[in-house]
Amino acid sequence: MRIEGESLTVTYPGAGDPALDTVSLRVEPGTLYAVLGPNGSGKSTLMRALLGTVPLRSGAVRLGDRPLGDWRRRELARSVGAVTQHEPTAFPIRVRELVAMGRYPHLGPLRPETPRDREIIREALVQCDVERMADRDVSTLSGGEHQRVRIARALAQEPKALVLDEPTASLDIRHEMEILQLLRKSADRGMTVLLITHHLDLAARFADRILVLGCGRVAAEGTPTEVFREEILEAVYGWPVEVRIDEITGAPRVIPRS
Repeated sequence: MRIEGESLTVTYPGAGDPALDTVSLRVEPGTLYAVLGPNGSGKSTLMRALLGTVPLRSGAVRLGDRPLGDWRRRELARSVGAVTQHEPTAFPIRVRELVAMGRYPHLGPLRPETPRDREIIREALVQCDVERMADRDVSTLSGGEHQRVRIARALAQEPKALVLDEPTASLDIRHEMEILQLLRKSADRGMTVLLITHHLDLAARFADRILVLGCGRVAAEGTPTEVFREEILEAVYGWPVEVRIDEITGAPRVIPRS
């Protein structure tokens, strides 16, 4: 399912400058698309705009061939899985129960889980390496464990598109790599994956295309090789860098200068 934003502009109440200023992007099915930028550059606001959780001052969002406003809420939940940066747990709930919530858009309020639903839930738990903690209360999890459980819930939705805001921020290197490999494989199987991240080198390694935001505006968009240029990154991040090609991965690598 294609994700498309055209000239998206968002201004928060009381703010002088827009958080997003005429930002456009187009994410095709089967693409892993990364959004980069420093703190406060508008990355999380872009995610909210694409999901319709923040009002647009101007611009338009399309999912597939339809405007965002034409999608019913339940229909949207079946098609798009979202993992935000933060999500408080308001009541006691076990890991499996939280992951099973990903099936709610398919089941409805009264229909019980089928054997297929249970298999999808189990597979999502395994894919995110949280099956062994299925009976634990979510409140007992570390930040990284909680993040993996939330990704598992999104996968249990069987969405056509995944939108994730810093999904590997709290993960150790093993689980970070496993999640990125999982997202890469999902894109290779036809899923649309939009990933917001601070990890420049990993974005260059796994993403097909990259959007760089600076002060709410598009600073660059293209393939990792097209975007990872020293003059672009230095202007956006305000720090001198050197860009090299990694001998092992063949992807651009960013090295901050002292």
